[in-house]
Amino acid sequence: EVRRRPNSGNACYFSVQNILSSRLISKNLKIKVYKTIILPVVLYGCETWSLTQREEHRLQVFENRVLRRMFEPRREDDGAWRKLHSLYCSKVLDRDTMQNCIIRSARLRWAGHVARIEDSDLPKKIIDNNPGGQRKRGRPKLRWVDGVEGGARVLGCRNWRVVARDRWRMVVEEAKAHIRL
Repeated sequence: EVRRRPNSGNACYFSVQNILSSRLISKNLKIKVYKTIILPVVLYGCETWSLTQREEHRLQVFENRVLRRMFEPRREDDGAWRKLHSLYCSKVLDRDTMQNCIIRSARLRWAGHVARIEDSDLPKKIIDNNPGGQRKRGRPKLRWVDGVEGGARVLGCRNWRVVARDRWRMVVEEAKAHIRL
């Protein structure tokens, strides 16, 4: 799934290529088009992905390639052409709202839903399942829960399941209190 999403993003980019390559349209409008049309196509279903570093790199390469196409090569003062690189792209575009952060936040949002559902529901059973037996030699494959725990660790949360349940209970109690008023 993760490998096919950049191909879908390319198809989406080429459908709006005339808009994004136009010099008449401002950078801000191009960025808005990118965020509202291309990124949702590329990141569809990202809350369930468990990304390896290679897949994260592929998504980053796709993003940089689209940004370079959007902002085209620039001519320096000495007349030489300069191709846009990752540093310029990250300055032009706010990296906090880009793919890795969007994927992390979507994954954490879905994890909060899963943590709050009943133990008998299928998503909860799948996440809490321990298949048992012996695993293959070598490094274990990256699980979805590992990505969630890594994202929660970045935010300073140690036990994301407890926090998700507690926060949900407080929200429900506040809602009940407002209804009684």
